[in-house]
Amino acid sequence: MKIKIFLITTLFVLSQVLIAQDTEVSNKERIKLQKKAAKDSIRNKKVAEGKFIISPIVAPGYTPELGGLVAFGGLMSFKTNPTDDLIQRSSFPVTLAYTTTGAVVANGILSSYWFEDKLRIYGDFWYKDMPDHYWGIGYQNGYEKPKGEETTSYNRQWWWFNPRFLYQFKKNYFVGLNVDYNYTKGTNPSAGVGEDPNYIKYKDKPLNSGLGLMLRYDSRDIPVDSREGMLVDLVSTFYSTGLGGDNKYQIYSLDYRQFETVNREGMTLAWQLKARIAAGDVPYGEMSQLGTPFDLRGYQWGRFRDESMFFFLAEYRHMFLDKSGEVGKHGAVVWAGSGTIFDFDTLADNTNQWLPNFGVGYRLELQPRMHMRLDYGIGRETSGIYFNFNQAF
Repeated sequence: MKIKIFLITTLFVLSQVLIAQDTEVSNKERIKLQKKAAKDSIRNKKVAEGKFIISPIVAPGYTPELGGLVAFGGLMSFKTNPTDDLIQRSSFPVTLAYTTTGAVVANGILSSYWFEDKLRIYGDFWYKDMPDHYWGIGYQNGYEKPKGEETTSYNRQWWWFNPRFLYQFKKNYFVGLNVDYNYTKGTNPSAGVGEDPNYIKYKDKPLNSGLGLMLRYDSRDIPVDSREGMLVDLVSTFYSTGLGGDNKYQIYSLDYRQFETVNREGMTLAWQLKARIAAGDVPYGEMSQLGTPFDLRGYQWGRFRDESMFFFLAEYRHMFLDKSGEVGKHGAVVWAGSGTIFDFDTLADNTNQWLPNFGVGYRLELQPRMHMRLDYGIGRETSGIYFNFNQAF
């Protein structure tokens, strides 16, 4: 009898302890959810009122050209006119990175909307001071030339100032001006770089300045996180010594993107085709290149360069549902594609010079329809991890 009483008493005490623990966990979870709801409510109120919001973040990364890195950044968003219902929020993510190779990299990418969406102002602003590698011009150099201290290494300082102004003259139709100032200065070249004809020709002519005309059709719902719509972009830019630069050449580009929601909101199929054609006295720093964080992710930026390039990508984007069944803040992507570099004189010999590319990525929504992205891209005998803001395209 005494044993039964002891067992019953022990079970009762244990049950009370477990109930108390469950209650404590439930209370902690409830408090956590309340804090999250309050934070989301404040943010949503700021968004609705068009106020300025900044989301700071620190993240590690690795790219083939920079090695390991730590990136410090912030995603800023705002409305240029809080009372204008025809414009969406503008965004300006900024990143500063320091790498294991001793490189310093800074960039900001502006997307802004003005005057009832009659005017859109975009901008790319980059700075790099880094130990780098230069393989020369053409696919064969990029693929066959060995990377090394005596063959490809040099130090590169690069900056790029590229504001673009677009006027919407009819719904979804834009015309605009492309302003491009960029600078590439190489120092301490290895023997292989110092003997390259293009490097020799342009090493003392680092500044390029150009003006161009833009024609655009853009029906995307949210350009920085498109789930529906299309973009067709035609740009012709002319670089001249008359604008303060050192070189004369032309760049023509075509960019086509399509976005379709599949099954439900937050499940998006996206694809892109892009061509860039350079003509004239094109310096090595302005050759068309593949392997950036915005196209064939995983290749070393600058390894494959020539007068012209073409690539295509298909990407599936999946935003997971939260506990309430709504589209949540976490997502994943998977992509596949390929591209090539060429000049028109050797285009007929280009059949076996395609670069494969595929990868996976993670997305975290920092602000409504604005994300931090972490991508892992794989190419031919190479790979890389990329930290950035918003979608790759």
